[in-house]
Amino acid sequence: MAIVPEAARAASGAGRQGRPRRRSALGRSRARAGLTLIIPAVVLVGALIIVPIGQAVYYSMTNWNGLTSQWIGPSTYAALFRNPTFWRVLENNGLLLLSVPVAIAIPLGIAAMLHEHVWGWRIFRSLIFLPTAISWVVIGMVAVQIFALNGTLNAMLGAVGLRFLEHDFLGQPNTALLAVAATFVWSMVGTNTIIFLTGMSTIDPGIYEAAQLDGAGRLAVFTRITIPLLKRYFQFSFVITLITAFTALFSLIFIMTGGGPDYGTTTVEFFVYQQAFNVGQFGTGAMLGVVLFVIIFGVSLAQLRLLRGDH
Repeated sequence: MAIVPEAARAASGAGRQGRPRRRSALGRSRARAGLTLIIPAVVLVGALIIVPIGQAVYYSMTNWNGLTSQWIGPSTYAALFRNPTFWRVLENNGLLLLSVPVAIAIPLGIAAMLHEHVWGWRIFRSLIFLPTAISWVVIGMVAVQIFALNGTLNAMLGAVGLRFLEHDFLGQPNTALLAVAATFVWSMVGTNTIIFLTGMSTIDPGIYEAAQLDGAGRLAVFTRITIPLLKRYFQFSFVITLITAFTALFSLIFIMTGGGPDYGTTTVEFFVYQQAFNVGQFGTGAMLGVVLFVIIFGVSLAQLRLLRGDH
């Protein structure tokens, strides 16, 4: 009788020893299959992203005229950082960043009103989202008609007796950048409003009902419940708006001001175009592209760290 349990244990032990080997073989087979399937994607990413980035880094350290290049080295970056025009352009980007909170706050207020289903909210939602369906070129052309010396804004100021405020908004560096910032804020209203409306639709109505039963007013509910629960949507909206301010205003600036006057509205993105295609210094253009890539990568990395910190 004692032999049977020992044989059973031996058989079960052999079975347990056999399973890991079968699982290990299956795991290796799955790993090989996974590598086989991922190779085309890796090759495609390398060909379309990694290789161009490497080429940009290389050409950023050369004197490249578009046809031939002469190696100079990392000293090109030192020369760029000593260039006062570069810091002027970077300052323009920094000033445009001041409009990012406005481009978030206005859509947040609009989304809060639409979420209350005010009269005609469906029509207003469509009208507010309309700018996102219009190209930047069209938006820029409309903005020129508004901010030009003989434009709509000056005509309205004159009509209400404020003729002393009339100004060539696109003819002076400070007001031109302000006009670009205002147009940028208007263009982002639709996108950010939809983002916040989506976030508000995910909040349990029972939370609002409980707060109202406790005697909380609308302002208290909005500031203490809605805004904290929209944290992830704020982060997403911030990243989208920030990246747009750095990388998507080329068409707008090209149509409205051409980067002027006196580099007053030139951003890093537009400076790449000016140096490469207007001046013919493609190496400097590549270097500016690398700097812009580092800035955007740093912003994205910081955002990822914030998102991970929430877990």
